[in-house]
Amino acid sequence: MIDFASKMLPAPVNGGFRMEGYWVWCGSAIKGEDGRYHLFASRWKKTQPMHPGWLFGSEIVRAVSDRPEGPYTFQEVVLTARGQQYWDGMSVHNPHITRQGDTYVLYYVGITYPFPAPKDDDKVQHDDLRTDVARANKRVGIATAPSVFGPWTRRDAPILTPRPDHFDNMFTSNPAPCVGPDGSVTLVYKSRGVLPGPDYPGGHIHGPMVFGTATAPSWEGPYTARSEQPLFAGDTVLEDPFIWRDADGMHMIAKDMYGNICGEQYGGVYAHSQDGLSWQMERGRLAYSRHVLWDDGVTRLMGNLDRPFILFEEGKPICLFFATSNGTDSFMDATDTWNMTIPLRQD
Repeated sequence: MIDFASKMLPAPVNGGFRMEGYWVWCGSAIKGEDGRYHLFASRWKKTQPMHPGWLFGSEIVRAVSDRPEGPYTFQEVVLTARGQQYWDGMSVHNPHITRQGDTYVLYYVGITYPFPAPKDDDKVQHDDLRTDVARANKRVGIATAPSVFGPWTRRDAPILTPRPDHFDNMFTSNPAPCVGPDGSVTLVYKSRGVLPGPDYPGGHIHGPMVFGTATAPSWEGPYTARSEQPLFAGDTVLEDPFIWRDADGMHMIAKDMYGNICGEQYGGVYAHSQDGLSWQMERGRLAYSRHVLWDDGVTRLMGNLDRPFILFEEGKPICLFFATSNGTDSFMDATDTWNMTIPLRQD
């Protein structure tokens, strides 16, 4: 386990990645063949609310920096809407970039829906039926490219779909891949179950967020969901997993939705595993806190530290990435969101 508390340096106020007029979320970085750092993130126009606007118009972009902590400068749109007939045709989200040999593999979530994309003056709300429909059509997939600059090739089908009569029968999202020494992939993902019955008060048709594990012999697949039950049960409600492997096994950090595991709402939990299928949660351990020390000397309580991502170089963690907001109630009252970075001390 990485001792984040002892390794975190002050977060650069002018680091990370922002875009004027856009909500920015997620964030996954890699050192490209040009020796620079490339950040893949999600963005969508502020003409829609932050949530659930991402379900209807998110696209994946690439930004670049000479330093892992940034600041990152927008370069291009990598994936965007391509038509309702595609499984990922109306919104793309949750990018996680990896490099396998000579191939860049971008894991992401695709969404489609059978109605027109909302116009700027049509503000979709959380309890809108369209929100439920779009959410239920989230699927995990991959796009590949021979270079960090593209061109990117999408697949005709997702790599991981919901399973009827299982806990993950509604959608698959939030992909967290980890490639083993033999090239095999362990993929932790988020899902929900559809609630039974004809009435769904408030438009919600799903149960709590849960994690599952899928595996594949290589990044090319096939990917097979392996969990018969959610990875964590009872009062554990998490999202945004990130997993990695070292000599001690596999490790996970994730967002604690209620704070009853790590002691801080929306703070970071830690879990470990030997096989990626059975995970042990360390209750009472705060992997990271929303109280962040910045390089202007001020400690601020961030509205979010979502979508955690650790950038490794030569097997060593060098930088933490988070989706964050200026809200006080997560992103529900936020007026700005961006990807922030925390450099990690190299001992």
